[in-house]
Amino acid sequence: MPKLLMVEAGTRGQYSISRNLAVKFAEEWKAAHPDGEVVVRDLAKTELPYLHLPWLNASLTPLEAHTPEMKEVLQVSDELVDELLAADHIAVSTPVHNFNIPANLKSYIDHVVRKGRTIGTTGEGLLQGKRATILLASGGVYTEGSPIRDRDIATQYLRLILEKVLGIQEVTVVAAGGTKVVDLGQQTMAAFLHPFEPAVAAAAGE
Repeated sequence: MPKLLMVEAGTRGQYSISRNLAVKFAEEWKAAHPDGEVVVRDLAKTELPYLHLPWLNASLTPLEAHTPEMKEVLQVSDELVDELLAADHIAVSTPVHNFNIPANLKSYIDHVVRKGRTIGTTGEGLLQGKRATILLASGGVYTEGSPIRDRDIATQYLRLILEKVLGIQEVTVVAAGGTKVVDLGQQTMAAFLHPFEPAVAAAAGE
């Protein structure tokens, strides 16, 4: 049974464009995989501690040498890693804050990039064979030909982590730029999202 992991970083609930993209993606994925399971990791409702010295010491210690204290420190991280490893397709839904991803998503990444679990001893990514989709909502438009394309740090960073660090070779990006028209009431959410629906459906159906 195929499994989709939806990692959602938006904090604006029903008003979040990235979350609305995620809803559409999950619907299309379920239509393409009727026997599949969707697991949602809502980062707005998950308290992720920032990394600290005990965490770092535990994460750098070989698994077979973990003490009970180390296992407790890594409990949240282990839960997130287990979800990631169990998924066949990972969809990351996120807004862009100041040209990059929000703090909750950065903290999530810090918890799941784990030597011995998601990356090997020589730095190779251990998530080969999985697919990933990035669902990005931003006020700026960073597509080809944009004068601010060089500011598209969020996409570059997420691709780096998913492809180069974790080893996921098939990564698709659906970038919904220009969200200000919705925030300013110049366009409805549905009208804004409509042009992106074919790309969402294509990514979900693969």
